[in-house]
Amino acid sequence: MAELLDIADRFVGRAVAGEQIEVVVVHERETEVRAYEGEVESLTVAESQGVGVRVVSDGRQGFAYTGTLDEAAVAEALAEARDNLTFATPDEFCGVAEPDGVEPAVLDLHRAALADHPTDAKVAMALDLERLTREADGRIAGVESAEYADSVTETAVATSTGIRACSRETGCFVSSYALAEQDGETQTGFGFSLGREPGDLDIARAATEAADRATRMLGAVKPASGRFTVVLDPWVSAQFLGIGGGTLSGEMVQKGRSLFVDRLGDDVASSVVTLVDDPTDAAAFSATATDGEGLATRRNVLIDGGRLDRFVHNSQTARRAGTVSTGSAVRGYASTPGVGVQAVSLLPGPRRPADLIAGIDDGILVQGVSGLHSGVNPVSGDFSTGAEGLRIRRGELAEPVREFTIASTIQRMLHEIREVADDLEWLPMNAAGVTVVIGELTVSGI
Repeated sequence: MAELLDIADRFVGRAVAGEQIEVVVVHERETEVRAYEGEVESLTVAESQGVGVRVVSDGRQGFAYTGTLDEAAVAEALAEARDNLTFATPDEFCGVAEPDGVEPAVLDLHRAALADHPTDAKVAMALDLERLTREADGRIAGVESAEYADSVTETAVATSTGIRACSRETGCFVSSYALAEQDGETQTGFGFSLGREPGDLDIARAATEAADRATRMLGAVKPASGRFTVVLDPWVSAQFLGIGGGTLSGEMVQKGRSLFVDRLGDDVASSVVTLVDDPTDAAAFSATATDGEGLATRRNVLIDGGRLDRFVHNSQTARRAGTVSTGSAVRGYASTPGVGVQAVSLLPGPRRPADLIAGIDDGILVQGVSGLHSGVNPVSGDFSTGAEGLRIRRGELAEPVREFTIASTIQRMLHEIREVADDLEWLPMNAAGVTVVIGELTVSGI
């Protein structure tokens, strides 16, 4: 990391009077292995590095980047950023971040064991995952995909305003999609495990989960249409949270592209809903101590007991809103800082999922959705998505159901949340999942 910070420091030092410079340097190594029918279907080992340079003067911003750490190339990027600045439209809120006095959390996010793990061993994990998935149940006819993936990322950010920050993280996961067959019918199921190093991964659990989720859907039928109590399992609730969290970006709000425009301080959810974005939680797959502008990340409570308390901001959107950055700048070296949630989750409740289901007389457990991202309108909040899962009858899981849609609005769904379970689980994304009971959603089946 010292080398990356040295590069950033050298070019930040070239700032002239009346000019702000920000330099971000990234070095990333990734491995991805896919197994299919006992063979390696694909193996990718990639390394990328680059430098992004942002120059701000008189409210104008210029940006350029290079996909190398070569000093001459970085110097050329600086010259190009200065040239691009002359064509930019002035913005009174434009400027690089300044130190805010918040110290970065001390997070243990890097594992040398991952960087040192041989590629052959990673290949073996993918092959073992496929084999174990096939062997998990006699009805498993095949494995659509069995994958191992990891990344080692180092980042440094420096600015002429005095920011000097660096971070280093590792992460890996395995995932399997099982194919279950019975009486000419085929169903799929997904399982995964994640960690900071290969030793954290539970391949057997991922395989069993994929097989269980596939086989329990065999014999699925369309449910009757109506309004039902709906239970979202952790994999589904995390996807909804990721989308909902995106609408709490200060940038989206300021552009009028969020359903929460002018709602700050309002009750936007039921009282059991507390939504937190906390990239300082080391358990989060996307945890990090510093954001894309080099400021310390922090725990931000977005919805507190149903009340909308704050949006997430980078330094520019914060200035426009008359507030301070929430340490939520997101970016790569090839882009300027955006804004986004980084590790969002619901505060879990005290009861187990089985206890919540036991209290439902007539409902549906949703274990999978399709087309969710294209089926949600972030401005109106309307959504309609295909779904599959299990009927709930008299407090017990019953027959599997598929080929139905659930529809409502994000606003109504938030107010309809009756209870949140205790099974919080981080997934390989920027959100954690947890079992959630929705009082009533429209289900369209037969």
